[in-house]
Amino acid sequence: MPTPQPSIQSSVDLLLGPSGRAIAEAMESDLLHAIQHHLNQERQAHVAYFAAAIWCAERELRGFASYFSEESKNEHIHAEKFGEYLISRGQTVQLDSLERPKQSWTSIEDTVATSFLMESDLTTSLQQLYAMAERSSDIRTTVFLDPMIEKQNQAEHEFAHLLGRVRFADNHPSALLIIDNELSQGKHQPAQL
Repeated sequence: MPTPQPSIQSSVDLLLGPSGRAIAEAMESDLLHAIQHHLNQERQAHVAYFAAAIWCAERELRGFASYFSEESKNEHIHAEKFGEYLISRGQTVQLDSLERPKQSWTSIEDTVATSFLMESDLTTSLQQLYAMAERSSDIRTTVFLDPMIEKQNQAEHEFAHLLGRVRFADNHPSALLIIDNELSQGKHQPAQL
């Protein structure tokens, strides 16, 4: 019969997060709360885009419905990434209650304009997070945020482009159906020089 091995006690002091997970670097509480808030903004955007997709589908705008549905999924993925990041930093993810999303718009232009403003708010939130992380010398967070900010800037650019096209269509059904058809084919990229 093998002799049991003595248990090894560690004399190393570890920094632990609220869930007991070891963490390498503590996160300033203001930055943590701001990241939690942003994660919940992403979740709110997820349901807002889902509502917009439904509104478009009810009006037989397949391309717009598909586009907003994809945006809804993207926002959910963004919220997941923030949740994963918080867990990797030994933090507990705090999910807030979501507000009931807007479900009625006066036109497709109103829907896209509302979405552009939401993307603009998300961009501002990410930029504020980055500034907070820099002030607290939290390089881990700035490295995490770099690709998020790049993707967010692209999303804002795409919505500005789509809004410009919808405004140019001036609510003419045939022009809006052309844009809708392009969106059905995944064509929503702004012009490049």
